[in-house]
Amino acid sequence: MSEDNFNIDQYLEELKPLINVDCGTFTPEGVSQIADIMTEKYKGLGWQVSRHHFDEKVGPGLLATNKPEAEVYDIMLVGHMDTVFPEGTIAEWSLTTDDTNAYGPGVADMKSGLLNIFKAINLLPEDVADRLSIAVCMNPDEEIGSIYSGEWLKGIAKKSRCVLVAEAARADGSLVKARKGLAAYKVEFKGKAAHAGNEPEKGISSITEMAHWITTLNRETNFETGTTLNFGVVKGGTAANVVPDYASTDLDIRFWNNDDYTRLEQIITNLQENPSLPGIEITLTREAHKPAFTPNEGSERLMTLIEKSGEDMGINITWQAVGGGSDANLTGALGIPTVDGLGPIGGAMHSRNEFLVLNSIGPRLQLLRNVMINIAETTR
Repeated sequence: MSEDNFNIDQYLEELKPLINVDCGTFTPEGVSQIADIMTEKYKGLGWQVSRHHFDEKVGPGLLATNKPEAEVYDIMLVGHMDTVFPEGTIAEWSLTTDDTNAYGPGVADMKSGLLNIFKAINLLPEDVADRLSIAVCMNPDEEIGSIYSGEWLKGIAKKSRCVLVAEAARADGSLVKARKGLAAYKVEFKGKAAHAGNEPEKGISSITEMAHWITTLNRETNFETGTTLNFGVVKGGTAANVVPDYASTDLDIRFWNNDDYTRLEQIITNLQENPSLPGIEITLTREAHKPAFTPNEGSERLMTLIEKSGEDMGINITWQAVGGGSDANLTGALGIPTVDGLGPIGGAMHSRNEFLVLNSIGPRLQLLRNVMINIAETTR
């Protein structure tokens, strides 16, 4: 395949049904529609497709493979089927294009990545496809940290020689060599209401305890090491003259060093077990977690192979370490050689300005195909 015979109009027609469906993480019916589309595509290649159910709150996961009896996969390719957008989005905003970009919910994050994985596989020379054992994993809940599918993904990664994640390339074209770890918590404080004027001593202020958490944990942010804590949402209280009996906050933690997070976990647990106000009840729920991943020797060899593949095509491959998480965090933290950002170029993810750069689709599709061919050469 070359850029000259890549048909962008045909590609966009295939992309449209993947975009124009409400498939936020907690819209399992929509994610199931995406799973149905991808199942049909891979079965059309003669591949085995199995559906994996995790929880009724989310859609299914898909495993497509050309070698269902393989004990080891030469390549694991990863993409997610969910978006961050709520039900009803498509009625207001669907796939559109102009001269340079396509726009729509999930157009870069990561429906185009899903389609590029399929089309790159479909374009592999027959002898290469026969030689490689490939697993394509499509999960339904990446946008909430893969909390339901994470163990499934890690189990397949442990059987794989390398992992290629087709999240979008950065807006400048860079691929992703490292991602920060993340953890997300909801913290709820239950105190005791009282009249703030007549008998404040009978109350236990949930907001005061929450403020203690915020001031204590904010001191743990270290911009030099990249460990950051952010209380992004706070709620509590009913009136100025009432000691508040309930408060809650959402805490986001990002880190490059997994040991830093282990230390923060201990601090958070201690705050929960030893509140500053007697009688307060604290409920701590970790809603998402992904470990940090940075390149190991295997990942660096894989990066070199990708750079050579790009060089052969006239593409200068550059790399970024980024703060946002993906499923590469899960596989990379296991020590499995992992590279991310192998989808087309895109940007403004998770917003109504999300875009996909049209003239990047063909070259990045060819790059992914050529990377798989070059991986096959190393497995001879």
